[in-house]
Amino acid sequence: LSVSQTKLKKASNVDQSSYSLSFLFLLLRLRKQNKMGDMSLSNINHEDAVALDIKPSYVSETPLPFLTPNKDKSSSSPLFSLHFFQKLIAELVGTYYLVFAGCASIAVNAQHNNAVTLVGIAVVWGLVVMVLIYSLGHISAHFNPAVTIALASCRRFPLNQVPAYIAVQVIGSISASATLRLLFDLNNDVCSKKHDVFLGSYPSGSDLQGFAMEFIITAFLMFVVCAVTTGNRTSAELEGLIIGATISLNVIFGAEVSGSSMNPARSLGPALVWGCYKGIWIYLLAPTLGAVSAAWICKLLPSTQKNEN
Repeated sequence: LSVSQTKLKKASNVDQSSYSLSFLFLLLRLRKQNKMGDMSLSNINHEDAVALDIKPSYVSETPLPFLTPNKDKSSSSPLFSLHFFQKLIAELVGTYYLVFAGCASIAVNAQHNNAVTLVGIAVVWGLVVMVLIYSLGHISAHFNPAVTIALASCRRFPLNQVPAYIAVQVIGSISASATLRLLFDLNNDVCSKKHDVFLGSYPSGSDLQGFAMEFIITAFLMFVVCAVTTGNRTSAELEGLIIGATISLNVIFGAEVSGSSMNPARSLGPALVWGCYKGIWIYLLAPTLGAVSAAWICKLLPSTQKNEN
């Protein structure tokens, strides 16, 4: 019995030793796999990290503030991509209906003894801007070369897309002006003071007064656009309403001085269709300078986030 017990003890000791060696071998193997896994993760490039939803330490979680270099996908998309073509179509259609609706109210008011009134014209301009923002804002909603240039100057819009944007905006304005001339039979000598049916823009006072008014009201418009479309100060559902209301206000207190263009394309289209270029330089330069100035002022203002008091 003592001999058998001794043999059993030796066998159990051997089994325990084998178990211990197996366990140590398993630990070493797991440790080696963990090291290899760490090395493989460290060798993952940035594109693989994005695909695996692994964010490198240098990738910021906070959104980019307004008027800082644009890092979104659309800024680097090729000019001949489908997405860029869709944006151009949105700008063309939006500018067409903007000029068509706003200038149509002016034509109706001129042909029906001021039936629409200045307030009515201002409401039409504001409403059409509001509707277009809600309709096309998810694609592109500049409809204004001054806005496009201002955003590009602050690197919030790709510079290489500016010429195409301005081209389609001007084409939309020309098309709307030609449509209105055909529909309302506006073939009078509009550059003379015999007929006040010119749908373009010209200063009623001096060029300096018109320039100053266009600069001020366009800067005000751009300032509001920057304020309501960045940060969390305003609900997204109210952006179109606020911008449209700003347009209406500008038309009311600026129309008697400069016509309240605020948009080089809006003034250039009727000027080309009717061949009347009185003071056209004012409406090409003043709105652009006003929008650029306001955009750079907005760059100095901090964005408001929801977690701020």
